[in-house]
Amino acid sequence: MGLNLWNPAGHIPVLAAVITAFLLGMVHGVTPDEHTWPITFSYSVGSYSSKGGMKAGFLFSLAFTLQRAIASELAFFALVGFQLATRWGFEVYAVVGLVMLFSGLYVLRTGNSWHLLTFHRHSHRHSHDAATILQEPAPMPKYMPLVHGFIAGWGVGAFAIIIYTALAPDMPSAWVGWVPGALFGLGTMVMQIILGSLFGTWMAHRNLSAKARAYVARKMSARTLAGGGVGFILIATLGILWPHVLSSLAVVTPIHIHNLHNLGTGFFLAVIVLFGVAIWAFISSRKEAITLYGSSVSSHGQAY
Repeated sequence: MGLNLWNPAGHIPVLAAVITAFLLGMVHGVTPDEHTWPITFSYSVGSYSSKGGMKAGFLFSLAFTLQRAIASELAFFALVGFQLATRWGFEVYAVVGLVMLFSGLYVLRTGNSWHLLTFHRHSHRHSHDAATILQEPAPMPKYMPLVHGFIAGWGVGAFAIIIYTALAPDMPSAWVGWVPGALFGLGTMVMQIILGSLFGTWMAHRNLSAKARAYVARKMSARTLAGGGVGFILIATLGILWPHVLSSLAVVTPIHIHNLHNLGTGFFLAVIVLFGVAIWAFISSRKEAITLYGSSVSSHGQAY
């Protein structure tokens, strides 16, 4: 049984199709992708633990799996024209960006940031000093990775095109048309749980006190979500207005792995924008934590 993860074509046996879908999902979950990395990273660092990061990756990819199963079933009935429209991908960017932005602002709204729809509360805090205000980042709602996963799944990329146009149509009946999308989502879930755990572990091992680490994690997560959301919205606006310009901007590499071969808008959002914002968010949040709680001292007795 030959498997082609690069360009499966022709009639594909059912077993080969579902295995291909699962393996493609694993590749999708581990390679830089605007539909997964920005969101999993943002929520995982906010959990500041390996277990919390795993949970964030699981919840995100659980909803993502549901969406892909639904879209795969639709693809079986050949309702893919709307899905594969160029502009549709940018509209998904806009929705994902808005959810990221407002998720970040939700955490920041009681702290040192904008008071979205809560201006009346701001007047009661003028008497507080800056340190008191900085101590108030809100916890992220636990259901947000689920919301994000379902929305982000409607984005279209090389993997989605393979699932919808090559694998789903080869299912023997409508009763199993959803299977390639579900297996793809489960493959993504495996890698997102692993990555979420690594992101959470990284934050847990920052040499900060428990209170400082919680502060940095929440603020970094919120600022990364908000900043990444602004980036998504800007790219979406440009893409909706001039779709062919952005779609044609890409760097082609010799690596025949989807998400690593054609480095375009998605790679830019997932790697350049996300990690650029994340680095700034970590540095600024750590400085604030030191202001609040003082310098942390490592187990070796050296200041971090």
